[in-house]
Amino acid sequence: MARERTGMVERRGAGLWLTHLGMIAGVLVIFFPIWLAFVASTVTQSEIVRPPMPLWPGDEFLANYSKALLSGVNVPVATMLVNSFVMAMGIAIGKIVISLLSAFAIVYFRFPGRNVFFWLIFLTLMLPVEVRIVPTYEVIAGFGMLNSYSGLIFPLIASATATFLFRQFFLTVPDELAEAARVDGARPMRFFIDILLPMSRTNIAALFVILFIYGWNQYLWPLLITTDPEMNTIVMGIKQMFPSGDDVADWPVIMATSILAMIPPVIVVVSMQKLFVRGLVDSEK
Repeated sequence: MARERTGMVERRGAGLWLTHLGMIAGVLVIFFPIWLAFVASTVTQSEIVRPPMPLWPGDEFLANYSKALLSGVNVPVATMLVNSFVMAMGIAIGKIVISLLSAFAIVYFRFPGRNVFFWLIFLTLMLPVEVRIVPTYEVIAGFGMLNSYSGLIFPLIASATATFLFRQFFLTVPDELAEAARVDGARPMRFFIDILLPMSRTNIAALFVILFIYGWNQYLWPLLITTDPEMNTIVMGIKQMFPSGDDVADWPVIMATSILAMIPPVIVVVSMQKLFVRGLVDSEK
């Protein structure tokens, strides 16, 4: 029996090491292109275009990143980062607020056709921005929201997915909580703020991470409604940095911009990692 147990432990230990080696290999495969982009952002143009490309950072880090942040190619990268951050935060917060209120109304208020309204909201999942982009553009243009943060944010803040997820979570909340709040004289919004919001904390955090990255990566909608270079987002800026015709690309600045564009989403994911994971696996009822 002792030998059998020892063999099982050894096999389990070997499998554990193989699993970790596989994970490390996967991380290296994913990280290697990012490392090359970082190296390219710290060397000169001639070092990039002359093979072989260096695998270790150069001494142009400050020069290349200062050039990207303060001048860029068409617009300073700092301006585009601010635009993208405002847009991503506005979309994430707007989607969460509207979805919370919509799910609260559908679950806790009895009114005619509430299930019909829910399924109408759910059916909008079949109509992405690309399908309704022309009428949406006409509405935004009619309200004078072109080249503005409101035009970047408002058409994208409705979220059927978030409404559905919050509705499903609210349905798992015991009815006794609502009854107790009603007995204590709490009005519906007090029940929503004091009880439902704290219970939804991890779900909100998980959705915030996903929606922030969704807003940060938007390309088609900002490209359509912004004609002023000062309103360019970072994703638009990277695309515009690539040359057309016989122009020569400033690869160190492009790579520095790409690295800078990854930093805010990475900070959001890392800083909210624990809440994000708990929001996906724990309902915290």
